[in-house]
Amino acid sequence: MLAEKTIQATKKRILTGDRPTGPLHIGHYVGSLENRVKLQEEYDCFFIIADYQFLTDHFRETEQVERFIMQVLLDWLSVGMDPAKSTFFIQSMVPEIAELTMYFSMLVTVARLHRNPTVKEEFKSSGLRAMSYGFLGYPVSQAADILIVRSNLVPVGEDNVAHVEQTREISRTFNRIYGEVFPVPEPLVGKVPRLPGIDGIKMGNSTGNAIYLSDNQEEVRRKIGMAITDPARIRASDKGHPDICNIYQYHGAYNTEESLDIARLCRQGKIGCVTCKNNLAEKINNFLKPIRERRAYFEARPSIVREAIQEGNERTRKEGAETLGLVREAMHFGYRNLAGVN
Repeated sequence: MLAEKTIQATKKRILTGDRPTGPLHIGHYVGSLENRVKLQEEYDCFFIIADYQFLTDHFRETEQVERFIMQVLLDWLSVGMDPAKSTFFIQSMVPEIAELTMYFSMLVTVARLHRNPTVKEEFKSSGLRAMSYGFLGYPVSQAADILIVRSNLVPVGEDNVAHVEQTREISRTFNRIYGEVFPVPEPLVGKVPRLPGIDGIKMGNSTGNAIYLSDNQEEVRRKIGMAITDPARIRASDKGHPDICNIYQYHGAYNTEESLDIARLCRQGKIGCVTCKNNLAEKINNFLKPIRERRAYFEARPSIVREAIQEGNERTRKEGAETLGLVREAMHFGYRNLAGVN
């Protein structure tokens, strides 16, 4: 598998991934996973499981991280992300990233980190009382993730462009001071759909309001049955407002063929919420059926999962060692005489 990937050297390189905070949900699919499956056909993709960044707001829950990593890997494989076409790796299994993070941390001021709007928003929603050094500095760690493999492109939604801009600044600063080593990666900005949870707020693992890619049919039906809809509708014949209804947003993502008709019938009071929910549950279960089948296949063959991540870690470490060789040479940190290198 590693030999096959050398063919991809002429392709532009992408890095993106997930924090292992639990299983992935249907919001992750429409927001990023679906696009990753397409990107791996055109680009040399590195997909990271960012377990260091798990620590920013889950540092007391490390006993769960290995199980969460396996859940993420199974979700990736089940939706069609392919380790024969792309590279899967775990952040902490590539120690070169930590070394690069240290070098980069000297190039960014504390004031600059405090100005990052995404850090501010994520801290606000984290529930933490005080911001740790690691939380404040995780955009620097993220820059090291991106640049350890010298990525050209970073897929992001508009709300995360600030993170990529921080990476671009670091790349330009390093190149200006020490010489050209890194590309200045471009954000690959997409209009990322954001599905609300069944309670109407942001879908997430910590809020218990997500429909997971790994949920069975009954669980999907149960969750959709509980979902909040248009609060103004009391009877099925009441005229509805689909634009403020969670269920309608799900129809827009997973039932596009019928979504316009459903909106029209809802506004006319000709379709009730129960019927609408039952329709949606069927559509989501149909969508999830092949994903469940692929997940079951890989769950029964854990050696394939282990091989995928082990080979990905190995390839990323090889790329990282090459990058650090260039970095150390540029920074005069090679110490050839002291290290006994001729």
